Amino acid sequence: MKNKFHMSKKLTALLVYGRPPLIFGGLCCAIAVMWTHNPVLYTLGVVLLFVSMVFDLVDGWFAARFEPHPTLAHLADRIMDKVVYAMIFPLVAVGMMWRLTFIMPDYQKIDLLHAIFILILCVIVLIRDSFAHFIRGFTTGRGPEPENSEFTRLRTIVAAPVAALLYATAFYIPEGPPSKLYFWISWLGNLPLKGLFVIEIIFLVINLGSIAGYCRKYGTAFLNELCLENDRLRRRILSFFPNGLTVMNAMMGLLAVWFAYQGRVREAYLLLIGAAIFDKLDGAMARKLGLTEPPTGIDNPPRFLLGSILDDVSDGISFCIVPAWIYYIILSDAGTSAITGLQITIVAVIYAVAGVGRLIYFTIDTSPIPGFFKGMPSPAGALLVTAPLIMFSQSVQDSSQWVEFWGYLSTGIMILAAIAMNLYPVRYLHLGRFMDQRTWFRQTSIVLLLIAVFSPYLGYICFLYLILYLFSPIVTRPMPPDKSSGKS
Repeated sequence: MKNKFHMSKKLTALLVYGRPPLIFGGLCCAIAVMWTHNPVLYTLGVVLLFVSMVFDLVDGWFAARFEPHPTLAHLADRIMDKVVYAMIFPLVAVGMMWRLTFIMPDYQKIDLLHAIFILILCVIVLIRDSFAHFIRGFTTGRGPEPENSEFTRLRTIVAAPVAALLYATAFYIPEGPPSKLYFWISWLGNLPLKGLFVIEIIFLVINLGSIAGYCRKYGTAFLNELCLENDRLRRRILSFFPNGLTVMNAMMGLLAVWFAYQGRVREAYLLLIGAAIFDKLDGAMARKLGLTEPPTGIDNPPRFLLGSILDDVSDGISFCIVPAWIYYIILSDAGTSAITGLQITIVAVIYAVAGVGRLIYFTIDTSPIPGFFKGMPSPAGALLVTAPLIMFSQSVQDSSQWVEFWGYLSTGIMILAAIAMNLYPVRYLHLGRFMDQRTWFRQTSIVLLLIAVFSPYLGYICFLYLILYLFSPIVTRPMPPDKSSGKS
């Protein structure tokens, strides 16, 4: 029995401490590939990365189930993560630029944008890792015990596979040896740019969500120590975090427009989902940090605060102007004679104006219904009207006979959503708060979204989901108001 425990300790130590040498070997192979363009070294480097990925996925499982646990295994695993990420993600960013210069000298602007996006993604990954290390160390003994949130666990699971995939793409050398191993690896190196963008956007949202989760959980304990009971200074510092998430909401919307101009409606839709996630996170963080309550010592707080104004502007961009803009871009570029350019412009303007009107009403409304929205919330409206545009774009690309059907349906949904957002007597359930209160519903929604993202039926699944929400007041109308209010 003693030998068995001793062996388990050795295996766990190998899995935990074996990753940095593997990643360093991949680093050396990548440098050699950039110098010699040798496909054998490329294959070896990818194999080392994937072995390291397997180690990363099983080391925690192995250590948790085989006793005695190695001393400081949990801390060592985090330190190894920092060492590994410090090597692999800067290497991937350099590799993407090298690929454009030496492997794809005739690259297009979308390829350059992808390389720049990878650079930004790698920087955010390292910032998130350092921030998590700092906040864990600071809050130990001062606040709630550190624990992994859903975003943090998800980020830990996907970081190693994404790093290995980006490595295989960045350092891909064509015309390698005729072996099955190289065939499978070259398939990873030649993934369509569209699929890579989807994976990278999801990974970006997960990292930003993990940062937001740490701020939400540990921000209060951190600032209580930093501000020395100066409430006004504390609120000013705290407001930076939800305001930053609000700005990310608007940035996601503007990026969605850029992707729509490239004809990539699926990626634009994923960015709108990311904008909706940031819209939920900024409100949740503001409530968690106590920024929704009036400041102490002020009898008459101002009706309109900078944070709320910034939030309304971001929502107006991402959920009112951007969906109307995407609708106009997609239908006007399709060249169909069924819907004229004038009709497209009028419908787009109607939706944008209706969405802005809904946000204005929400801002000036003095009698909200806790747990419900008056009228359909603007994020749900934006996702509803954009979903059929995915099917319309696919029909245009496939020269399908369903082009006119999806065009008319998209137009009808735009008008219907504009009306539903301004039907103020109709109560719509606050989905974000309902998910927080119903674990089964949150988990089902996440699983359904993941299935939709990695399937060709993203538009169909999301459209059906949101149509059910459009008519949900028929079922949720008898529900009593909640004690906590939401925001659109």
